[in-house]
Amino acid sequence: MKTPALLICAALLATACSFTDPISRPDIALSEQWLEAASTSEAAMPSAEWWRSFGSPRLDALIDEALEGNPDLRVQGERVIQAELALRVANASLFPSLDLSGNSGWRRDDPGSRSSAAVSKSKNTSLNLAAGYEVDLWGRVSASIASGKASLAASQYDYEGARLSLASSVATAWFQYLASVERLEIARENLAIAERVYKVVDARYRNGAVSALDLSRQTTTVLTQRAQIDPLEVQVRQTRMALDILCGRAPSPSFAESSDTLAGLAIPAIDAGLPSELLLRRPDIAGAEARLVAASANVGAARAELFPSITLSAGGGLATDALFSLTHPASVINLSARVLQTIFDGGRLRAQVETARSRERELLENYRKTILSALQEVELSLSNAARDTRQEEAQAQILVEAERGLRLAELRYSTGADDLLSVLDAQRTRFTVQDQLAQLRLARLTGAVNLYKALGGGWRQETPSSP
Repeated sequence: MKTPALLICAALLATACSFTDPISRPDIALSEQWLEAASTSEAAMPSAEWWRSFGSPRLDALIDEALEGNPDLRVQGERVIQAELALRVANASLFPSLDLSGNSGWRRDDPGSRSSAAVSKSKNTSLNLAAGYEVDLWGRVSASIASGKASLAASQYDYEGARLSLASSVATAWFQYLASVERLEIARENLAIAERVYKVVDARYRNGAVSALDLSRQTTTVLTQRAQIDPLEVQVRQTRMALDILCGRAPSPSFAESSDTLAGLAIPAIDAGLPSELLLRRPDIAGAEARLVAASANVGAARAELFPSITLSAGGGLATDALFSLTHPASVINLSARVLQTIFDGGRLRAQVETARSRERELLENYRKTILSALQEVELSLSNAARDTRQEEAQAQILVEAERGLRLAELRYSTGADDLLSVLDAQRTRFTVQDQLAQLRLARLTGAVNLYKALGGGWRQETPSSP
């Protein structure tokens, strides 16, 4: 290649342009505050290790174990590594390619015994080095690299989202386990009460003070309370198994017990911040934006395919007539430039551009949907937290009266001042109120977990962590 041609190619390289359009973002009007007032004087913004605010060392240990051994999280970590390697492949297009080849051979041509021609023999050895470089005149390579960077960021955000989801699942499963244990204890306690009343009814029946109907009714109550125990025992075992799986270990009967109780756990006051801050605190929103950036870069790469591509190549080599030797070699040097322009492809390249644009529009709507879903999740979590708090306070007062009513009903029945139906009704009321109180406490704990998750769990977009 002549020197002027090289200068022209260098100038084209220096003035390479890009066809990437500005990123489109959804236009969503955000409120200045949440519909449900959440902030109190004691409320705090979520921290990176938000689960420690519940005051359960056992929960802390379970989440640490799950973050280390859960297979789903490890899979997501491998996807981050794959995205990093894909970006490395894209970056490699910025550098020239070098190929080294060598060849050595011997050839003998024998025309046959009837021919007068002499036998021909030849030997040769060669060594060649070739270099090639694609001039990124239209920004195709740079757009591919930008897409790779955005895809890597999206995979990192997905990892953060999976980490948050895993911690939330472990916390929810642990609270469900504690609730199942407490409900099982309530059922056993109420069975003991029913059996105690049964002894009183049986004694009065044998003395002729009550009819067989009263004895049958109390027997039914005992059997009903006993039937409540088996499903709760199964639920306890199932939640233990779920915790084992989340932690990345096989289910085992030797489950480490804990002194935690539902009532003993702290329910943190959580500051939800402002709706506008949520866009920087949710990894799924950041991931949706990163995918949109990658799609926009892919549009630029597809459009660049419509224009000519220029490839520079250079090669050099040594050759000799000696076998396996490069003594007294002859040298060969070549320089070339290739321009390639597609003339007709049946509309394939333009269809690829339109496909990339459609994908960009799809991800824009997905980005919008992710933001709206995030806002809805926070609003629902705040509303549910306020409702469950009021219901638990009211249920605690109802339990006090239910226990008082049961004591009075038993006393009046034992003295003959009231019938058995009053006792049976008081037993059912107490058991129902106790069980509902445990479930409301569970709802408040899981509601706090859901709110932490909806707020992003203390994550900030400025500092995404890697696996």
